[in-house]
Amino acid sequence: MSAATPVYFEIIDFIAAGTTPQAVAQFRPSLGAQQRVAELIEGEKEDVLSLEEKAELDHFMELEHILRMAKAKARQILSRGQ
Repeated sequence: MSAATPVYFEIIDFIAAGTTPQAVAQFRPSLGAQQRVAELIEGEKEDVLSLEEKAELDHFMELEHILRMAKAKARQILSRGQ
C-alpha cells in the first residue's frame, strides 16, 4: 500500500469489482492497508497528521463501518442459504 494511494481505495476496488455475500463476509484488508491504517491512527494519537492524512483516515473509517454492516448482512444472507 503506497502512502500516495489512499488506503481506502482498496475497499473501493473490492466493491467496484463486484462481489458475492461470501466474498464480502471473508474480505480482509491487505497487510499493507492494515499497516497504513495503524500508522495513521498512531499519527492521529500523536496529533501529527497532515490534513490529507486525516482525510484519508476519516474516509477509511467511514468505508470500514459500511463494510462491517455489509459483512453482517452478508452473513445473514449466507445463514439463510440465499
